[in-house]
Amino acid sequence: MIPTDDRQFPAALAAALVLPFDYDDGNGVDFEPFPAFLSIEETTDWFRAWTGNAELDGDRFRVFGQDGSGGYAAFWLIRPHRPLVDQPVVFLGSEGETGVVARDLSAFLWVLAGGYGPREATTSYEPDWTARHNQELTAVAERFAADHKQSAAAGIEQATREFPDFDDTIMELCR
Repeated sequence: MIPTDDRQFPAALAAALVLPFDYDDGNGVDFEPFPAFLSIEETTDWFRAWTGNAELDGDRFRVFGQDGSGGYAAFWLIRPHRPLVDQPVVFLGSEGETGVVARDLSAFLWVLAGGYGPREATTSYEPDWTARHNQELTAVAERFAADHKQSAAAGIEQATREFPDFDDTIMELCR
């Protein structure tokens, strides 16, 4: 396990998640942030149900939001001895979809600024869907991650390239 029991949002994440995400009847971002990380117990219950594996716990995830169908966005604690803000952000959908959204919190802020939510960054359900730049989230990204500025597409691509086996890793845990 990676030692980090902190259940408080980092300041940058808190600043981003207090802003509204506009679903716009399916043309916007399908993301509902939580006011705090899920508890250890809630995370374990979810991960066991999601994988069908009662032997697992949820200690490698810090869940901070969901899409409308119940898919979760979370930090995946995979980098030993690194702080939460340096861990990748992932999405685990309600229908078994998985994907790495961003390689760390700074990249995630720029993904959000580019008009993507966690689900939109990792899935392609709607081929006609187009991301819409979000000025308020850009201000948050500039405040907390100005030295990591990049396009949302570049951030998503870097995360996918860095963690190409995320889906396989998670699927191996499923029963």
